[in-house]
Amino acid sequence: MTGAFILAHDLGTSGNKATLFDAQGRLVDSAFAPYATAFPHPNWAEQEPEAWWQAVCATSQTLLAATGIPATQIAAVGFSGMMMGCLPVDAAGTPLRSCIIWADQRAQAEADFVAARCGADEVYLRCGHRTSPAYCAPKILWVRTHQPEIYAKAAKFLVPKDYIVHRLTGEFATDYSDASGTLLFDLTARTWHQPFLDALDLSVDQLPTPYASPTIVGRVTAQAAEATGLAAGTPVVIGGGDGSCAGIGAGVVEPGSAYCVIGTSAWISVSTLAPISDPQQRTMTFHHVHPQRYAPMGVMQLAGGAREWAWQALADGDLDLDAAAATVAPGAGGLIFLPYLMGERSPWWNPHARGAFVGLSMQHSKPQMARAVFEGVAFGLRQILDSLREHAPDIDALRLIGGGGKSQLWPQILADVFDLPIHLLELKGEATSWGAAVTAGVGVGLYDWSIAAERSQVVKIVAPNPANRQRYDELLGLFTESYLALAPVYAQLAKIRD
Repeated sequence: MTGAFILAHDLGTSGNKATLFDAQGRLVDSAFAPYATAFPHPNWAEQEPEAWWQAVCATSQTLLAATGIPATQIAAVGFSGMMMGCLPVDAAGTPLRSCIIWADQRAQAEADFVAARCGADEVYLRCGHRTSPAYCAPKILWVRTHQPEIYAKAAKFLVPKDYIVHRLTGEFATDYSDASGTLLFDLTARTWHQPFLDALDLSVDQLPTPYASPTIVGRVTAQAAEATGLAAGTPVVIGGGDGSCAGIGAGVVEPGSAYCVIGTSAWISVSTLAPISDPQQRTMTFHHVHPQRYAPMGVMQLAGGAREWAWQALADGDLDLDAAAATVAPGAGGLIFLPYLMGERSPWWNPHARGAFVGLSMQHSKPQMARAVFEGVAFGLRQILDSLREHAPDIDALRLIGGGGKSQLWPQILADVFDLPIHLLELKGEATSWGAAVTAGVGVGLYDWSIAAERSQVVKIVAPNPANRQRYDELLGLFTESYLALAPVYAQLAKIRD
């Protein structure tokens, strides 16, 4: 390793963000190139892999030109990427169709087939996830059923970052974190689970070789160097899925450390030494990008997305709803908001769940409703936290990243509802990009894992207010009872909608 800089690519849903970090982990510069998602049918979501490649080439060239850093000074290229995609490629790595991305829900029948053939409980215990059309295996089976001519030509099925790694190196590889989003990967053995492959009539040869995330899986070829501006021979580290990289970016490496992301959706994840198998299957487990860690988590369908919907619905001239919510006392005057506007994942796993304000009266107005939205998301996250703490009881603080961390009010509400300190971070760049860079730096010996926490500095600790604990505990109970009371109504409404 001769270079002094790490180039991290974060292949997100809306585009690729390329980021340069120096040998001390300091952000040098970043560049972004967008690409589009196609929605050819309801519940379908696809992207063109060539658009990813062009974005990677453009951002690499832009960064090298803008910074003046010689390509020979890049110690490694590393990756974070959107997970659970399905891209069939031939033996030369040429795509045979567009990629079915994570958001695609077409493969419900195939998910049911996986559950029937492999056993839904066995899949959860072995792979860490419920059977769902979101994951790779059902999508592969969908291609086999509906596009057999493509399936017959497919040599490998890849997720987005693994396709780009192939374009750079000519190697077919994946990492443990992305492999753990397939329903085909044994979390503890860290290998493809042959009994599931046999049950589904799939071959291990159709899947890329899984490696620990910091592994150098190849080097930039002469052809890729010409396209990207990188130096031929530059090490390429396989990296990890975006969810797992976000954990590293937040400094969550050591067992028991935990973080919360509030973006459009939200999740809480904790670093552990072993997978967590929840008897009620409320949570899921991905592999961590650290080779000896796991990342159990629970995911809310909407968090910042629920706030965005509510702010549009409640818009009123120059009224600042964030400031208005801050004037309302904890508890929102006895008003509860269920943030299930697109169903819910953890802990209910109910696609038919819907949003509701419970307890509305003539005394409530927009400020109380706004406060209830903040609190409703916090209650949903508290349910996830409690589910995780049944198996990982040492969580004593949460690092907060994502847009929710920029709110003046939300961190305090989270601290009060969780009864835990909330740590706000100074992140230079996005957490996922930094996580990808740390992983690549570890892979070539430029960094060690400790730099993740060192460079994700806690700049503010929001302590819980003990005066609010009893009220929020009571409201949490009512929040849960409200969902349980409405669950039969949701099922009936789904029949009317259908």
